[in-house]
Amino acid sequence: MDHSGHGMDGMQMDLPPFTLGRGLAFGGDPVFLIGCLLALGLYGWAVVRLRRRGDAWPLGRIVAWALGVLTVALSMCTRLNDYGMVMFSVHMVQHMIVSMLSPILLLLGAPVTLALRALPTAGRGRKGPRELLVALLHSRYMRIITHPAFTIPLFIASLYALYFSPLFDLLMESRAGHIAMMVHFLAVGLVFFWPIMGVDPGPHRPGYVMRMLELFAGMPFHAFFGIALMMASEPMVDTFLHPPASLGIEALADQQAAGGIAWAFSEIPSVVVLIALVFQWYKSEERQSQRADRAADRNGDQDLADYNAYLASLNARGR
Repeated sequence: MDHSGHGMDGMQMDLPPFTLGRGLAFGGDPVFLIGCLLALGLYGWAVVRLRRRGDAWPLGRIVAWALGVLTVALSMCTRLNDYGMVMFSVHMVQHMIVSMLSPILLLLGAPVTLALRALPTAGRGRKGPRELLVALLHSRYMRIITHPAFTIPLFIASLYALYFSPLFDLLMESRAGHIAMMVHFLAVGLVFFWPIMGVDPGPHRPGYVMRMLELFAGMPFHAFFGIALMMASEPMVDTFLHPPASLGIEALADQQAAGGIAWAFSEIPSVVVLIALVFQWYKSEERQSQRADRAADRNGDQDLADYNAYLASLNARGR
């Protein structure tokens, strides 16, 4: 099977040598473009609805959501999408952003919490979008797909089972297959990081230490995957075996670059998530401390008075 032209629209054959400027030129995939615009529009609608009601919504969450959508748009709605069909290194940049960076930023935007607060409640005995969302969050299906025993193997298998099997070449033969693969990467990233980030409500809410362990259970496999690509002595994926001559690249060198990207990128989400978790931990401790202080203020010094009374009663008995 000849993969040199991918049998798509012929434009891959004539791509000029890759530069960042050419890669980031607008001209990507309409499916992702519509998805990104919808994601921004619906989130904006929900925030405006809350504000009109007099409720606040943190600016940091709005910024995180916008950045998350922007990273997806930069990966999928630019000419990176064309170069990613024929260059392993560019494809790997797309994969790493969409599966590891975009999900973290999107989850920091707390979209589920926002939806639960913005959607109107249906009348008694009726089921509207909000009630369906609550039912989904409490469903057995959601408990299974967000459990570490499911998310960690899925996260790892999405790399090894896909790239080192004929499935990857099959999907890369068409633009629709490529889109489906990228949607899968985004979904897997969201499912993997959702319980770890712990911003939105969900069936699994492990403690902070367990979340860090879950994070570090998945990340080394990305590094090993990158090293395997870098150390290989021949191209491992048929799709990128014959890059168009116009690109002026050699398949093995491009694969080694892809491996380097996969290896280096595995550190980025670890750092971002760790910073987010430490910040959440700090805020949670701060809230607990404030609650304890407020309780003490309400009681006056009742606890101390009770303790003194207890000591006095012991003293009286001893006489």
